[in-house]
Amino acid sequence: MTDIAFFYAFAALTVLGAILTVTLRNAIHCAIALIASLAGIAGLYLLQKAEFLFVVQIMLYIGGVMVLFLFVIMLVNLDGAAKERQYHRHWLAAVACLIGTGAIFAAFLHRGAGSLKLESPLPVVPGAGNVETLSMVLFREYLVPFEVASLLLLVAVVGGVMMAKKRID
Repeated sequence: MTDIAFFYAFAALTVLGAILTVTLRNAIHCAIALIASLAGIAGLYLLQKAEFLFVVQIMLYIGGVMVLFLFVIMLVNLDGAAKERQYHRHWLAAVACLIGTGAIFAAFLHRGAGSLKLESPLPVVPGAGNVETLSMVLFREYLVPFEVASLLLLVAVVGGVMMAKKRID
């Protein structure tokens, strides 16, 4: 009975944090709401007996990535950016980028459609624990999506720092 109560509490924390992340107007408050959402996800990992993912979620995402995001948010002058004109009439380039990105995602989904099917559970390695099984699956079967996600995070952080540097100079 307590597992169900914890599940609903963590799920509510996750959903509420996600909704607040996209609806709040203050960037710092949005980042704190995202931290709450990530903490709810960590709790859901713990309920699924994935202790390693729980610890990684807390240490890496909440402890590392969110502190980095908060640092970038504080570097960028958001008050000045809010007063500037947001759209410089480059809507044609934006539409072209949107179509190109959509085509890339469609190609990835078309080529990797077989990997989206969950026909069998994770492979069971005799004598291996959660961490060994997770690492084998992550670095053998899902290496490319893992690296793409890390590249996207890197580009976002570098872009934020470049925006901040432009404003400081």
